Amino acid sequence: MWYFSWILGLGLAVSFGIINGMWHEFRMSPDEDLDE
Repeated sequence: MWYFSWILGLGLAVSFGIINGMWHEFRMSPDEDLDE
């Protein structure tokens, strides 16, 4: 059952990266978005 923990860890890592990216986007002020 090693693959179960491997897939679970991979899913947690991916979800953490997505949540971290979303948090970084919402954290920025609207003025900074206009510069891009």
